[in-house]
Amino acid sequence: MSVVLGVDGWRNGWVGIELRDGRYGGAHVDETLRALLAAAPDAVAIGVDIPLGLLDSGVRACDRAAQRRLGARSSSLFVMPPRAVFDAPDHAAATAAAKALTGTGISIQTWGLRRKFLEAEAVADGSRLPLYEVHPELSFQEMGLRAGDGRKKSWRGQRARLRVLGAHGIDLPEDLGPAVAAVPADDVLDAAAAAWSAHRIAIGAAFSLPDPPQVDGRGRRLAIWC
Repeated sequence: MSVVLGVDGWRNGWVGIELRDGRYGGAHVDETLRALLAAAPDAVAIGVDIPLGLLDSGVRACDRAAQRRLGARSSSLFVMPPRAVFDAPDHAAATAAAKALTGTGISIQTWGLRRKFLEAEAVADGSRLPLYEVHPELSFQEMGLRAGDGRKKSWRGQRARLRVLGAHGIDLPEDLGPAVAAVPADDVLDAAAAAWSAHRIAIGAAFSLPDPPQVDGRGRRLAIWC
């Protein structure tokens, strides 16, 4: 049996959807990424909706490639700044650093990814966990979500996402357990989409943006998988 995990961050931690042979196998939630991953120790692929590496300068090729593929939904992807930007103490300093390095600042939303990025990087560094960067909106698009299907926080958008997940054999139960009840629906759906991409990675059906992946100064492969 092939076990995979899709992971998304939410305001109080991380949520994960586990698939077994491509079908729903469980939901997990925890304050830390490390603890969440421990809930699925047999996972052969883990799709995480968080950047898993930055460049020392310039824009990551995976971000540009994913934006092009997303088309009308490209605004759902935050272009990640060079590493030095996340070393800044606050958003104002980060914006100044980004302008110096790339010619443009960073949004408050991108700055808001800093804490979870650093947490994920600490988990990835020195581990042999099968972690892969994914992007749920790209996953949903590849599953068949249409441009007019609505935003992920809307009723229409969430119904559409449930529909395309179901079409790929991922049927999420109404009751995911008391721990997951507090997690916003769009984060649960994003974790399920990440799990779909993780399953594709596990069976050798996934592709990477770019292909081949870019390599950063630390030897990490920078790619968004789907």
